[in-house]
Amino acid sequence: MSPKDLLESIISVVKTAEWVDIFDILLLSYIIYAVIKMVRETRAGQLMKGLLVCLAAFIISNLLGMKAITYLFTQAIDIGLLALIIMFQPELRRALEKAGHGRWGLNFSFNHSYNESAVMWNSAIDAICDSCVELSATYTGALIVVERQTKLGEQIDNGTILNAQPSKELFGNIFYPKTPLHDGAVIMRDGMIMAAACFLPKPQKEELVNKKLGSRHRAAIGMSENSDAIVIVVSEETGAISVAENGILTSGYTREKLRQLLQSRLIEPNEDSGIAKATKHILHIAKRKGRDK
Repeated sequence: MSPKDLLESIISVVKTAEWVDIFDILLLSYIIYAVIKMVRETRAGQLMKGLLVCLAAFIISNLLGMKAITYLFTQAIDIGLLALIIMFQPELRRALEKAGHGRWGLNFSFNHSYNESAVMWNSAIDAICDSCVELSATYTGALIVVERQTKLGEQIDNGTILNAQPSKELFGNIFYPKTPLHDGAVIMRDGMIMAAACFLPKPQKEELVNKKLGSRHRAAIGMSENSDAIVIVVSEETGAISVAENGILTSGYTREKLRQLLQSRLIEPNEDSGIAKATKHILHIAKRKGRDK
């Protein structure tokens, strides 16, 4: 086909294309981009390279008429989809979890009303901040996971169930060195300590994590990559308080700074809910009527 014929074919396709075709192409392009971004620099990326090598070998063997190898590759392709799902299971799971708790995800949490949740978390945030400051002063390592929309039942089940009211004294007992529960993470749900001594997943790109970071910081990054949880770490080497969120670790937190972060993540977003808006509206009307009298 000459360049002129190719250009004419492209123009013909563009002229006959409808808006749904353009949307279809854009959506497919985004999906391909998202898949490449998801597997890049991970173990899945290495698997993708291996699959491309196998695909190239299949094409070459087919062109050269190598019947035995072509037959084997053909049989492998028949079960290839199932094999891909098995091989990429961790990456697919992470992608679905992120889609569930992302901006467009749905929140099906009906356990507590807005006011109950705000009261419970206010008390819990004070306990967390007081504990972190005290643990930091004594260079006692700590790892606290604050559950949000993504439920952490799998991590809770592998720890010791407590279901206890948080307090500075309880956190101190849990993370005191050489006690049975100090090795692992505390997971909090709805302002309560659900479990202690919980094991957390490793980071997706562990080889890219700063070598100076210890196991607690690595676990915090891994947990924040796999969920929308906020993970607080107290370093036993430096006493520094750090927070991992969405796979990013930030350090240098004071009590006030940590409290502001937790307030903004756990309480203030709920003020956009229908219940909170209705409550504010009723209070506004009541105040206005009071002034009118």
